[in-house]
This record gives sequence, C-alpha cells and structure tokens, in this order.
Amino acid sequence: MDTLNPLHLAGLEMESRGGISKNPTLICVPIMADSIDKMVIDMAKAKANTADLVEIRLDCLKSFNPHQDLKVLINQCPLPTLFTYRPVWEGGDYDGDEQKRLDALQLAMELGADYIDVELKVAHDFIKSINGKKPEKIKIIVSSHNYQDTPSVEELGNLVARIQSTGADIVKIATTALEITDVARIFQITVHSQVPIIALVMGERGLISRILCAKFGGYLTFGTLEAEVVSAPSQPTIEDLLKLYNFRQLGPDTKVYGVIGKPVGHSKSPMLYNEAFKSAGFNGVYVHLLADDLAKFLQTYSSTDFAGFSCTIPHKEAAVKCCDEVDPVAKSIGAVNCIIRSQNDGKLSGYNTDYVGAISAIEDGLRAKYNISGASGSSLAGKLFVVVGAGGAGKALAYGAKQKGAKVVIVNRTYERARELADMIGGNALSLADLAHFHPEEGMILANTTSIGMLPNTDQTPVPKDALKHYSLVFDAIYTPKITRLLREAEESGATIVTGLEMFIGQAYEQFERFTGLPAPKELFWKIVSKY
Repeated sequence: MDTLNPLHLAGLEMESRGGISKNPTLICVPIMADSIDKMVIDMAKAKANTADLVEIRLDCLKSFNPHQDLKVLINQCPLPTLFTYRPVWEGGDYDGDEQKRLDALQLAMELGADYIDVELKVAHDFIKSINGKKPEKIKIIVSSHNYQDTPSVEELGNLVARIQSTGADIVKIATTALEITDVARIFQITVHSQVPIIALVMGERGLISRILCAKFGGYLTFGTLEAEVVSAPSQPTIEDLLKLYNFRQLGPDTKVYGVIGKPVGHSKSPMLYNEAFKSAGFNGVYVHLLADDLAKFLQTYSSTDFAGFSCTIPHKEAAVKCCDEVDPVAKSIGAVNCIIRSQNDGKLSGYNTDYVGAISAIEDGLRAKYNISGASGSSLAGKLFVVVGAGGAGKALAYGAKQKGAKVVIVNRTYERARELADMIGGNALSLADLAHFHPEEGMILANTTSIGMLPNTDQTPVPKDALKHYSLVFDAIYTPKITRLLREAEESGATIVTGLEMFIGQAYEQFERFTGLPAPKELFWKIVSKY
C-alpha cells in the first residue's frame, strides 16, 4: 500500500506531541552538542519544544566512550532517539576507524535506540551483519547525501530502489538545490514512494522541501533548536516550523502561497500571511520562494496546489509576461506583484496592489503635515513627485502619483531606463548622479523604490542628506530595516517620513483577499508587523 501518498492522507488527523496534527510527518531535532552533558540538556529542550524525536549526532562529540555514553543518551532521552555517526566522506565530522563507527551504531541499536541512520555506501554490509540481531522496535534509515545537485526523477527513482534493496526500513535522500525548481522532483518522488521516505533538499532554494514535506507525505523533517546550529544547510528552527509555518496543520489539501523574489529571505510576508491564515481558519501556508527564473518556476509548479504568489524584486516586470490575464491597472503600470492561479483551469491572473498602499500612506502623511481634509481631493495634486528606481515598484508609484495629479520625475542609475518610464507615464527623467543637485522647487516628495539601504547594506542611501532639505515628505519602500538611513536623515532634515511598512501592509490587504476570498484582518496585520 502506498502509505505515504498524500491522496490517501486526506482528512487524516493524528495525535502528536504538539496536539492534533493533520499530517503524520514527524519533527526531528538534531542534537549537535560536543559533550554528553550538553546533549542531555538539548534533548530536554527538544522535548519542551514538542519535537517528536531527536537525531543524536555522535560525530559532533569531542570525546566518546560508546558503552558508557550510549547508555546515558538512551536512558536520559525523553524522546525517541535516532543515532547518526556521520563520516567525513558523507559530509559529517567522523574521520576515525570505519569498523568502530559501525560497531557504535550496532551497540546503540542493541541498547534500545529507536532509529539508526546508515549511509548507503555501507548499508548492504551493515544490514547483513546484523541479520537476526535487529530488535523488533528499531527502524534502520539508509541515507544518501548529494552536496552537488538534485538528479533527474529517473535517477532519484533508481536511487530510492537501490536504498530499498539494502533492506532499509526508511529511505532518506538529501540533495542540493541549484534552482528552486529542483525541489519539484523531490516532491514527485515523495508523493509516489511506496516506502516511508525522508526526502529533503539542502540550501536556501530547497527550504520549501523542509516545510511542504508535511503536505506531500514525508516521514520526517528536521527543525533545529537554534538558527545557527544546523546539521544541513538552510534547516529551519523547530520554532519556525511550528509557529511560523503551522507545520502540524499542513495536510494534503493545504494550498501553497509564497513570495517569489531574489533575494527573498528578508521578507516578512510569511509571518504576516501565515498568522492571518491561521486566525481565519484558512487551509494555506505561505513560504519564501527564492526563484532565479520566474517563468520556469511557474511552469514547474503548475498544479492548482500552488495557488497564489506575491512577486517582489526582480520579478515584477517579468510577471506581466508570465500571466495568462493581467489586470488593466497592472498592465498600465507594466508590473505585477500578485499572481493568482485559477482553481478551475490553472490559468494565472496578474494584479498590482503595490501602488494603492504606498500612495494612500503618502497622501495620509501629507494631509497630517499640512492639516488637509480628505474631502478636498488628493494631497498629491500639483506636487513634484520624485521616484527613485524604474523597476516594478517604481512603475507602480509613478503610475499612482500621476493618477493623483502629481508632476512625476523618474530617477534611475541608468538614465535610459528613467527616460523610458518617464515617457510611458508622462513625466521627466533624471540620472541618479544628478539627483543631489536637483531642486527646482521646495516641498517636493521623494519615493525610494530601489533596494539601496536594505539589509544588510543599511549604511547606504540613494540621496545625500544635504539634498533632503528640499523635500516635505520622504517615503522608502524598504521595510527591513523599518527606519532606513534615508528616512532617518530625512527626518533629521525636517521632512515627514513614511515607512515601507505602510506600503507592505497596504498591498497585503488586497493580496490576502485575492488569496483567500476573505476580508483582510487589518488590525491583525498591524499587530503582527508592530512586533518587527
């Protein structure tokens, strides 16, 4: 029976240490301390964090006496134990005698371990050597780690068959993602596996494999106690799995959403949407999607399970071409920041929700500054509105400001790109190098839509401080950090400032409603972002 096929898991609810779980995928905490005492402390922490089991990495220990130490680890562990003694040739730290390593694993088995992990290279001989001695309760995981790439589906299928042929109880394959599309092959193998399988992809582009394995039927995933202490590249923490991604609530019917960008790890969108999904009882999960090629990503993840996406730098303009239908406003702007996949025919519709949040926040800032009532038309009318950046967000801001009656100037590193956008919306163009000396009038508005000043480059700014005295209001689309150098210096120069959080929240309202068909929980959104 295909026990791990998600099609057979629909509606399944299981008791887990974290309460009711909608999937059978276990959370395993790697224990990587360098002493037995520290390992015992970490095992207790794993239990407190509601892990299902721990992986004890014997190769991390500075000194190890198998007979004495294994008894302590097994007897004092409050959770089921998985013992791994990873050699250097498979990416671990052990570089001693091979027979001693295998003897230690066999001893762990005899002393009551629940699982042991044996590498494919030695699994045939090891499993043959314990024939007849294997306790009934123990499960042997046979693992293969590929630190170079993710092979084809056919090669992965052959690898699974080779691992099965050793007599493994559980198959484990870990590959490396060169592109996020590589992970789709691992999902395919997981869904169709006839045996319990742990199939994970290392690296930032592989992060979704560690979260969505709960949807596709993986046997377990790894969650670390601390972000810095990982046993493989880009492992999430157990806290993130449980609290950020609501891991126990993911199931075969969970819809997948995410923010597509490069870079994307800084995005706070998963915190916003996952908490809002949970609050609304909506069966969805929202993840970071580090994609190099947007068209390839959308073609690869073409199932209606992948139901909607937020698009960020540098994919907003490419998204226009990737969608089957584009909203007229998004078409006019030439940028899409929200993609919805029809649950009927799988077609992609593109929208732009960027400009609404930012323009509203800027208008509100001006009204407050000059004590203007909302009834007297837009506070932007007739103002000189300087947009730094000619990418997707720049196009959205320029379009929105023009619609409100502002005089728009586009500034870009390359003048040609600025000129192109200025011609498109009916404005003027300027190169970034000339911006410092540009002040045809006082009380201008500045909107930075570039990534200049974003983490980790927080000491950068697109405009020298001396030039900021000519602006009445300065907006920065960046929200990591919330107060950029540009905003700090603008405030010191007497300008009203509007943070990128305003734009972030404003565009998220409409996206949430498009994703879920439910009204956006505006108060909850502000409560969530106020924490960061």
